[in-house]
Amino acid sequence: MLEMLDEKMLCAQFCAQIKLHRRKNGMVMLETPFAYPDGDQYPLYLSETATGGLRISDGGHTLMHLSYENDVDKFFEGSRSILLNQIIAEQRINYDEANGHFFLECSPPQLSEAAFRLGQAITRVYDLTLLNRSRVASTFYEDLQEQVGALVSVEKIHKNFVVTGIPNADHYPVDFCIDGKNNQPLFLFGIPNRDKARLTTIFLQYFIQQKVDFDSMLVFANQEDIPRSDLARLSNVGGDMISSLNAEDDFRRKLLKKVA
Repeated sequence: MLEMLDEKMLCAQFCAQIKLHRRKNGMVMLETPFAYPDGDQYPLYLSETATGGLRISDGGHTLMHLSYENDVDKFFEGSRSILLNQIIAEQRINYDEANGHFFLECSPPQLSEAAFRLGQAITRVYDLTLLNRSRVASTFYEDLQEQVGALVSVEKIHKNFVVTGIPNADHYPVDFCIDGKNNQPLFLFGIPNRDKARLTTIFLQYFIQQKVDFDSMLVFANQEDIPRSDLARLSNVGGDMISSLNAEDDFRRKLLKKVA
């Protein structure tokens, strides 16, 4: 089978998926096999530069497509912003902040390589949406802090709180200690994965053992990802549980019941 392959056949197959569509405004749309998860193809636009080269751009469609199900502003904040800038640097593309376009400039002989670079960059940018669902640890904690801050005044929130009056207290930091009702602090832990679930179980058991007066709340990135045995041990020592940050109404209701 491998002996049947040759460059001409591959070139013909690849070229069959590439088409040029000329627009009345003088711009040309380049059709490629690149597509979003919903099947819509990436629209790549070609225009001439003042120096006689070519500019290839997504025309702002990447961010527009993302905005259908995401808050685009979040892609320019915190961990997502770092990852976005890393993609731009690694793929050697540019971002036009005024128009929301991803683009690069090239000479006509470099067009195919430039189109693949931009297509790959758009794919990687779109993959950042996975952070909204799987929520890797760094982004999960940023999102958790944002949701807490939207419900509780900042002076009542104590991040990375160290409980006083117990041995080795700095070994058991609390993600967020919130001033609770009746002077009882609320220890709020974010649980992005199984390891944090196990660690939080140890922390809570230690606080109970040391007779610390507290209430607790556990917020998961996705509770279904935690093994049942780990979840059972955690539920034995923890308080209210929020299945994910997407359960915003449940989070608001349970948190405001406990906050002073």
